[in-house]
Amino acid sequence: MDIKDIKAVYFIGAGGIGMSAIARYFIGKGMVVAGYDKTPSELTRRLEREGMLIHYEENVSEIPHACKKQESCLVVYTPAVPADHKELVFFRENGFEIQKRAQVLGTLTRTHKGLCVAGTHGKTSTSTICAHIMNQSKVGCNAFLGGISKNYGTNYILSSNSDFVVIEADEFDRSFHWLNPWMSVITSTDPDHLDIYGTKEAYLDSFRHYTTLIQPGGALIIHRNLEMQPQVQNDVRVYDYALEDGDFHAENINIGNGEIKFDFISPIESVKNVELGNPVPINIENGIAAMALAQLNGCTADELRYGMKTYHGVERRFDFKIKNDRHVFLSDYAHHPMEILQSARSLRQLYQDRKITAIFQPHLYTRTRDFYREFADALSLLDEVILCDIYPAREQPIPGVTSQLIYDCLKPGVEKSMVTLDEVLPLVKSRDFDVLVVLGAGNLDNLCPKIMKIIEEK
Repeated sequence: MDIKDIKAVYFIGAGGIGMSAIARYFIGKGMVVAGYDKTPSELTRRLEREGMLIHYEENVSEIPHACKKQESCLVVYTPAVPADHKELVFFRENGFEIQKRAQVLGTLTRTHKGLCVAGTHGKTSTSTICAHIMNQSKVGCNAFLGGISKNYGTNYILSSNSDFVVIEADEFDRSFHWLNPWMSVITSTDPDHLDIYGTKEAYLDSFRHYTTLIQPGGALIIHRNLEMQPQVQNDVRVYDYALEDGDFHAENINIGNGEIKFDFISPIESVKNVELGNPVPINIENGIAAMALAQLNGCTADELRYGMKTYHGVERRFDFKIKNDRHVFLSDYAHHPMEILQSARSLRQLYQDRKITAIFQPHLYTRTRDFYREFADALSLLDEVILCDIYPAREQPIPGVTSQLIYDCLKPGVEKSMVTLDEVLPLVKSRDFDVLVVLGAGNLDNLCPKIMKIIEEK
């Protein structure tokens, strides 16, 4: 289906962070946009306020009339939706054009200049920083992000005149193989989603194939010393980056008094005195990659410096809720061992002499089974770990796989306990935490507003 023939778009799994960004793109184009999601959320409520028709019952009769016209309705679904979903079955049986979210993004990378950010971790922050730098520059951009930008209160940026589109390239289910980037960053390739890939080598092969999809004349910016050699086409430029070495890197890093400043070293033009508006240590490296991508596509030194200083972060990515001398409370989406490790290291750098407690909800039985030792090692950098039950998402339980696996591997000296989700709020009421972080990609984060209120009342 050609984009010009589309009159209506129907989303199955409308409330997903990535799906909602595409929904907003089509809302902005003036099309009829509707969909189904299992449960209401703040995101679905926002979409409804913006003009999307959403229902929460798996029922074909709830599908709007405009979305039942096979010749003019595009159906977009998330891989998390089961194959026997009644509405998905209806669309398949009636010959509708049905695409995964990634297929739609792939089309946009062929009709715009796609600036894509891939990697096991760091891709949401890096793509959001890049999108903000470009959006406030003369270059401009569209953007489809994997998190809610605090600068814009949304995961989507629309430009009426920019040919660039910043896209978070998701490796889950090999979705990023639908993309055709003009340029790409690869932040990391630590194995994940082994329920999909099976082996570490298959995971790395998937990233290798992704690098072959970069368009001729484009560029790849890859983190230095990754366990994966790219296979780009001959006329694709390859740059590397890292914290303190590589084609793009930082020098004169200064962390203190709640501020982070550094010099951005680049083969194109170095930029002195870059200040992080979101002063989190890991964002130095994410910012290097984002600035490299923006600079390669026309952003000036002043635009890079201004963009970094005015960047406010992403919801649920090292997201401070309370920050004062008595209490610190934050939420972090980290759900892979390397993400937990980076979060723990950043917290240690910022709060060297304070007690740090994490409440962690593991995400997926398979990920817990495959990496419980690595999770325990990363969490052991903190003073206290409170483990919740595993959030299953799309999975069924696996016998013997519980949070106890992580609990038993935590290093001696770490205070530790296990709670159910229902026990979290009573626990927070009964304690006076110094630095508290909520970790994970499940539904534990839904309790953050209540946790914040409890702490503030103390």
